[in-house]
Amino acid sequence: MVRRFRILVVDDEGRILNFLRPKLRASGYEVLTASNGLEALEQAQAQEPDLIVLDLIMPQMDGFETLKELRSFSPVPVIILSAKGADVDKIKGLYLGADDYLPKPFNPDELVARIEAVRRRLEPGESRKMPELLAFGDVTIDFQRRSVLVRGKGKYLTRIEWLLLSELARNAGRIMLYEELLTRVWGPEYRDDIPILRTWISRLRHKLERDPNEPRLIRTIPKAGYILDQPPA
Repeated sequence: MVRRFRILVVDDEGRILNFLRPKLRASGYEVLTASNGLEALEQAQAQEPDLIVLDLIMPQMDGFETLKELRSFSPVPVIILSAKGADVDKIKGLYLGADDYLPKPFNPDELVARIEAVRRRLEPGESRKMPELLAFGDVTIDFQRRSVLVRGKGKYLTRIEWLLLSELARNAGRIMLYEELLTRVWGPEYRDDIPILRTWISRLRHKLERDPNEPRLIRTIPKAGYILDQPPA
């Protein structure tokens, strides 16, 4: 029997858990719940959910602390769901490794749509014929092992970072428009969310470039998109 897609919802408000549990089950998901960060970490290790919906404002251990600890042992996708809707909180969550951010109050149908978008990214798509290894200056990409070497040393990439780099590498030498990258990596629902793309490109540059403030590998094409080039010697 195939296991259903398993979602862990973490929120200290019982009414939110009671509201989302039947909604997500009706959408075909298996649902786990946790009321605080410590319980969430235990559930993540023991139950291995496929995705986590994580509140930020919780007692004992808030969502940021929970996410930071979670990322020390698991790459599971995380959608932050929080009343803290300021851009600074959204950016902090993304830098800590969240995949998406939905402020409260929220439309439950939008949450389901965002979960579906993440789920589609997890499912293997039709593979494009590519060399197993591609080298771009200091950076070597191993598509078979899904790994990256930077100046001869292995560099850990999150799933989103890997998907972004893969799309840029598969289309090396041509401009990837903002909408194109957003649709391929996040799904069509995100085709206009340029700030989230800029945040993740910045993270990727900090891991790959010698000087992220003067990128030579992933170049910005103003008001259009990004291009991955073989950097000059």
